[in-house]
Amino acid sequence: MEQQYKILIVDDEPDIREVVSILLGSEGYRIAQAENGTQAVEMVSRDKEIDLVILDIMMPGMDGIKTCEMIRGESTVPVLFLTAKSQDQDKVAAYSTGGDDYLVKPFSQTELLMKVKSLLRRYKEYQPAAQVSQNDAALTGDITLDSKHRCAVKAGKRIPLTDKEYAIMRFFVEHRGEIVGNRELYEDVWDDSYLPSDGNTVMVHILNLRKKLEDDANHPELIKTIWGKGYKVE
Repeated sequence: MEQQYKILIVDDEPDIREVVSILLGSEGYRIAQAENGTQAVEMVSRDKEIDLVILDIMMPGMDGIKTCEMIRGESTVPVLFLTAKSQDQDKVAAYSTGGDDYLVKPFSQTELLMKVKSLLRRYKEYQPAAQVSQNDAALTGDITLDSKHRCAVKAGKRIPLTDKEYAIMRFFVEHRGEIVGNRELYEDVWDDSYLPSDGNTVMVHILNLRKKLEDDANHPELIKTIWGKGYKVE
């Protein structure tokens, strides 16, 4: 049930925290609040029951981008950026540090709830209780996808993945040997309609995955680009 999920709201504006808390609390979610990035990182590190972080970008001191980067050092919990910044480069910066989704202020209550439910649905789908088939686990000779810990394993070493990164790699495994276009990948992983600008979002996540999984991100052997068509994992 929805009420099992705990959401951390991080914003330096008390009014924003209160509005989002009331909205999500009325849907049955448990709510925690942090007024700055430092407090948020400490809470994620200490409280393993947090299932989602809603994170503002423009905060004094440690901004949301740096906060997300530090959270990623502690956890793979999904991160939804809530911000007034809407330029493509801002979105790229957010996703590059491990953010899972992005919502621009002012936002509608319906849109916020949809994104929260979508992220938590995927988070639940990849919980440790999920069963892993032999086909699902294997990527290459020395890289496997471990859905028990929602990570990749390369040469016996665990490599943490964000919620979106794990979902992308699982999609590639399910479509092994097929050319996967941006639209197909985005609409499955993000569970949203594809817009041309969303190609940048896909590209950033693929780049991050290559940095984590490839021996040489500039000459990928695992996630190959098929120019003009999309990506392919053999």
